[in-house]
Amino acid sequence: MSKITTKNYFVHPTAIVDPGCQVETGTKIWHFCHIMPGANIGMNCNIGQNVFIANQVRLGNNVKVQNNVSIYTGVICEDDVFLGPSMVFTNVINPRSHVNRKAEYKTTIVRRGASIGANATIICGNEIGAYAMIGAGTVVTKTVKDFALVVGNPGKQIGWVSKNGHRLNIDETGVGTCPETKERYQLTGNFLNSIEA
Repeated sequence: MSKITTKNYFVHPTAIVDPGCQVETGTKIWHFCHIMPGANIGMNCNIGQNVFIANQVRLGNNVKVQNNVSIYTGVICEDDVFLGPSMVFTNVINPRSHVNRKAEYKTTIVRRGASIGANATIICGNEIGAYAMIGAGTVVTKTVKDFALVVGNPGKQIGWVSKNGHRLNIDETGVGTCPETKERYQLTGNFLNSIEA
């Protein structure tokens, strides 16, 4: 294991953290992980067992990556993102073993606070909106709106969720309230926004 920065973070002895990556304070990298050069991992992240993080991947602060996830070049996760066990990112639309398509990697962005459930697949080139919730096993084939609840194969939006992940009941005025925080949300057209106090 190489010392990458002078910052205070934890790396399990079985993990490989290549020189040239950036790992910030408070992050924990657990058993059998591999972090490639050029990866950038923010503060207070938790990288579960058997995770691979490729070159040029960017993870914000407080990102939780559960076991058996591979995050390939082209993926950007903002702060507070949750990646469930064994979920999958792709980075090429039409991969072939005999064709080198490294110049064709697509960018996939997971916005702040979004959660992606276990065994979900995110097809490259899409954006997962802020605080969206992607159900376990879902296959995301298109961009997902902020606060959207998406399930199925192919993924379809079936509702809206709060910042704390509770399904919202939208009333006749287009307002929904989080049962945990009492924060209110307004549905306008087909977009949901938090109502600022």
